[in-house]
Amino acid sequence: MVTKESGFQAMAGPPQPLLERLKDYGQEDAFALWDELSPSEREILVKDIESLDLPRLDRILRCSLRSQGLPTPAIEPVSEANVSTIEERTMEERERWWKMGLKAISEGKLAVLLLSGGQGTRLGSSDPKGCFNIGLPSGKSLFQLQAERILCVQKLAAQSVADGAGGFVPIHWYIMTSPFTDEATRKFFESHKYFGLEADQVTFFQQGTLPCVSKDGRLIMETPFSVAKAPDGNGGVYSALKSSKLLEEMAMRGVRYVDCYGVDNALVRVADPTFLGYFIDKGITAAAKVVRKAYPQEKVGVFVQRGKGGPLSVVEYSELDQSMACAINQGTGRLRFCWSNVCLHMFTLDFLNQVANGLEKDSIYHLAEKKIPSIHGHTTGLKLEQFIFDAFAYSPSTALFEAVREEEFAPVKNANGSSYDTPDSARLLVLRLHTRWVVAAGGFLTHSVPLYATGVEISPLLSYAGENLEAICRARTFHAPCEITY
Repeated sequence: MVTKESGFQAMAGPPQPLLERLKDYGQEDAFALWDELSPSEREILVKDIESLDLPRLDRILRCSLRSQGLPTPAIEPVSEANVSTIEERTMEERERWWKMGLKAISEGKLAVLLLSGGQGTRLGSSDPKGCFNIGLPSGKSLFQLQAERILCVQKLAAQSVADGAGGFVPIHWYIMTSPFTDEATRKFFESHKYFGLEADQVTFFQQGTLPCVSKDGRLIMETPFSVAKAPDGNGGVYSALKSSKLLEEMAMRGVRYVDCYGVDNALVRVADPTFLGYFIDKGITAAAKVVRKAYPQEKVGVFVQRGKGGPLSVVEYSELDQSMACAINQGTGRLRFCWSNVCLHMFTLDFLNQVANGLEKDSIYHLAEKKIPSIHGHTTGLKLEQFIFDAFAYSPSTALFEAVREEEFAPVKNANGSSYDTPDSARLLVLRLHTRWVVAAGGFLTHSVPLYATGVEISPLLSYAGENLEAICRARTFHAPCEITY
């Protein structure tokens, strides 16, 4: 009897139809070491090659390489008319947007979409970034902080419904993982009982991967029997939502708006009712929260306008000419290119469908030159990525909503000891903000170390943005560091 194993062993060469497919796309070198492989390794290689969508990969490579040589429209600063600044917003507007947002949330019209495909490698951890504990008194992970903010918004939305009962729909949380973080993320949520959320209101899905290629577009082999692959960037969320039919599921749930954000922000206001109300009020298809660039050389991408009347898009700091980065708007006194992208976005569901179809049709990916693990050691090659902000090029109406940096942006990107965006710096931002909340609510603090090094943490279950703290804090003294949970 001939077994599958012995069948692979007896093969004089790779399966002819598969070899012909590879030749059609100039990728036959993937079988170059066939004769040196064991039967089991040959089986692994055949399955790996069969799993590749070669026509799609070829289309992506051709479109992306061709786009590299095309001139891009000159960039212009974002028009002031496209930005809602902190100074211009009135108390009446903020209250109206807050109520509009809570009403839409209570009706189940908002879904939350978390980009969580990355590992905490730069933080010194192989765990998913969301599992990271930045050292708050509570010891809570980024995932837990965000889950509890969702719980708090749900409570506020339920209370906004007449008599606080009836007609409330829980917020659904869609979490994009990667092949490297999916299993660990699911287990983390299960072991923590979904941080108080119902298991059926959380949906995990994986972003895709794409082969890594040489500069001339050839597949890079990570081992003699496997192709080197990498996640397709946080913009892979659009094709992943489409291929997994989650956009259809959202529509069936009655979702009309999607709040999209990155996991590595300890102060992110998940499902912010004010931002949602503003978005609904403006009647736009896409929006982004932005913070003012702190200084010209800050390593953040900025929103720009591509050509006269063109769409808003994001230019990375490395692509912005130094003279442009330093230029001042004489009318406002701000940097001309000052609106930093901090991955806090709002989209309509209809627009997400449009983007998913448009990005797939255009097939233009960013080509990132990286060191790729290969059979020849680490070799220079290309990773194919899309970015979350690629969507804005498809939007006929995009608005920017300024957030207060110290209240909503505490990035956790680099290990402690780095000069910026560390767990220590994020923890300090959280404690300072919550300390201000306590003082504003009439409370007092004592501390055994300097105030700049400590503070209080307020549970997200207690307050979303500093509201409803007077009864707890007024005329009371708290010894820092501590967590206020009651």
